[in-house]
Amino acid sequence: MCSRNQSPEEFFPLVDYDGQVIGKAARWACHNGSMLLHPVVHLHVFHPQGTLYLQKRPSHKDIQPGKWDTSVGGHVGWGESVDAALLREAWEELGLQGFTPIALGRYVFHSAEESELVHSFYTFREEPPTPNPDELEDGRFWSLQEILEQSGNDVFTPNFEQEFRALLLPLWPFTPSRQL
Repeated sequence: MCSRNQSPEEFFPLVDYDGQVIGKAARWACHNGSMLLHPVVHLHVFHPQGTLYLQKRPSHKDIQPGKWDTSVGGHVGWGESVDAALLREAWEELGLQGFTPIALGRYVFHSAEESELVHSFYTFREEPPTPNPDELEDGRFWSLQEILEQSGNDVFTPNFEQEFRALLLPLWPFTPSRQL
């Protein structure tokens, strides 16, 4: 099921585990339990003092409504590069531009609804981003302690919790002087 802001005619590239495009499918087909692997981008926005900005997904989203999630997260569109999707999603969701994304890695995430090849990045920003109310319900910086205290309590998306444990926690703290 598509949310109110998404067209049922929206297409995503289908990829293999190496990220090579092998086809395309409609959004609804990728989110109906078919397990069609499609690429997404995540951007983690850190304050220079080490806190992490998270977004709250709006209630109208078709996947994980009302949960806290990565700073920026979105699908790579058909014919779009990962880099272009990252810049577009950062602008659409938080009004971010002119930032330097630093690659964290990529991994496959499976849920009951979908399979995603996640391309994960991070960047730094002192001032809080401005969440687009058409895209997000809320957003704020979280400390490591707050994230640890709320993990496992159905506050965060399962994807964020998996990515946090696998990619972020082992490298914490993220500060401009400790770039990877």
